[in-house]
Amino acid sequence: MSGVQTRVVGADEGDQRLDRYLRRLFPHLSQGRIEKLCRKGEIRVDKGRVKSNTRVEVGQTVRIPPLPNPGEVQGGAVNRPITAEDEAMIKSCVIYRDEHIIAINKPPGLPTQGGTNVSRHVDGLSEALQFEAEDKPRLVHRLDKDTSGILLLARTRMMARALTENLKHHATRKIYWAAAAGVPNPRSGTIKYGLVKSGGHGKGGENEKMRCIHPNDINSTEGAKRATTDFATLTVLGRRGAWMALVPITGRTHQLRAHMAEIGHPIFGDGKYGGSGQENLGDGWGASMGGDLSRKLHLHARTLMIEHPVSKAQMVFTAPLPEHMQRTWDYLGWDVTHAPIDPFNMPD
Repeated sequence: MSGVQTRVVGADEGDQRLDRYLRRLFPHLSQGRIEKLCRKGEIRVDKGRVKSNTRVEVGQTVRIPPLPNPGEVQGGAVNRPITAEDEAMIKSCVIYRDEHIIAINKPPGLPTQGGTNVSRHVDGLSEALQFEAEDKPRLVHRLDKDTSGILLLARTRMMARALTENLKHHATRKIYWAAAAGVPNPRSGTIKYGLVKSGGHGKGGENEKMRCIHPNDINSTEGAKRATTDFATLTVLGRRGAWMALVPITGRTHQLRAHMAEIGHPIFGDGKYGGSGQENLGDGWGASMGGDLSRKLHLHARTLMIEHPVSKAQMVFTAPLPEHMQRTWDYLGWDVTHAPIDPFNMPD
């Protein structure tokens, strides 16, 4: 266990989130632990209380309380060394790599970052993706634990900043595929319900959900944020289900899952948002189709279109479906080769 430290943000360390600054200094420190220390006021910047997403600037002083040594339990999470099996697994996920960026196809069930009782996650395994670089690659966005698909990592801090900015650009497109209960009517459109956190029932707020708010009520609802999702139906299974393409115009937590449930068509396997067979959503079917279909979440970050920060080339990354979704597609007779790369930008 270390003692209290006071660090000054260096010339090459400014303009980044506090949690990322700390994770670079202390790779064994979990995200959950950082957030807890911020809430308790044990981590401070220029003697003031901060949140984990506060941006630190050059010259600021950061107070860091005593921290556990690598391998010690911290806030319910145990940081374990990367095994040969885990190294092989995360390397097999790489679908593109150059000297600046890495794109992986994140498998379902693997968290993007650590937290309470989470010791195996992309951020921790990213050390195995360092290759010839001086530092391990950095996350620039995230996916839910049970959502699979394209995830970008930057190989330098400058590239992380550039990619983060590019992800905000209007020309960047993230296209998700999902299997949803029932068939939306109309079959394409835009969902504009706001989202607000609804606390979970666990001791630490576990199982937290996002609650949809009518657009007219967003401004009057404390904590609500505007959220926009474009959707298009690619093909249907009678009235029972639909192969959906979804584009999150905003990037809110659980946005796609909550929005699809709100319009009555939850995503297959999404028990958190009305996806269990008992809930009778989605034109009376629920998102559990039964039979040979997997009960895992059927949501996949299929395509990412983004400008390369260095070459300025328009990059198009496409991630194959995870095994459980491919089995569903095969069972239902849905052919991935029949779908356009961008169904929202089709020529007339």
